[in-house]
Amino acid sequence: MKIDILTIFPDFFRGPLDYGIVRRARESGLATIEVHDLRTFAHDRHRTVDDRPFGGGEGMVLKPEPIFECIEGLNIQGRAERLAPGAKQSVVLLSAQGRPFDQSVAEELAALERIVLICGRYEGVDERVGQHLADRELSIGDYVLSGGELGAAVILDTVTRLIPGALGNEASARQESFSAGTAVQPGGADSTCASGGLLDYPHYTRPADFRGMQVPEVLVSGNHEEIRRWRRRTALEKTWRNRPDLLDGAALGDEDRELLARITGKEN
Repeated sequence: MKIDILTIFPDFFRGPLDYGIVRRARESGLATIEVHDLRTFAHDRHRTVDDRPFGGGEGMVLKPEPIFECIEGLNIQGRAERLAPGAKQSVVLLSAQGRPFDQSVAEELAALERIVLICGRYEGVDERVGQHLADRELSIGDYVLSGGELGAAVILDTVTRLIPGALGNEASARQESFSAGTAVQPGGADSTCASGGLLDYPHYTRPADFRGMQVPEVLVSGNHEEIRRWRRRTALEKTWRNRPDLLDGAALGDEDRELLARITGKEN
């Protein structure tokens, strides 16, 4: 996968690009990531990338010229091609007004061959960038950041870990919270390797007794069916407690519904 990042603060990405899974994906050739300084494409003496908006208002807005010129030099498909069914490239504008970024969007992006991330700044970006250049507008949450760099770093990490081979163990991505999956079936050999849209179950490691805090006995029992049931029940409990909204879209089997009825004290 090829990922391009457009920003006025290229040094910001020295950290995100040099650690963990993103670094390993780059070094192994699974991902090629380039950061482009938008000031390079501003040709006045002061390399100006922002201006006051027409109509007045507080703050400054990123100008369209540097962004368009940078994108046009990347040899990427045109917007119409990128909006067509089966397209393998995307230009993404990071914006507080964008579609919420979640795991399903991350999976869409991970299936592409090339992504361009445009980092907004100041009070935003000239609207013509969103209307005529970007084919997606994404937000990482309902809050306002100083710029799109943090959002781009979040998307970069989330998408990179979904690239086949990036994690080493492909089951890891299926098991994580928010990952897509089918309802867990009793006795399945892979029964704990898909969250089905729930939060992840709790994890414990050695020592089994830490300062009087014991690992749940079922986890050291060696009974794999009981471990599976415990993990599913605790995942349901955590989801009900922290993110009950996820239950509406989760892949739940009959056993899940029975467990959930006991957890909530309600009958199906």
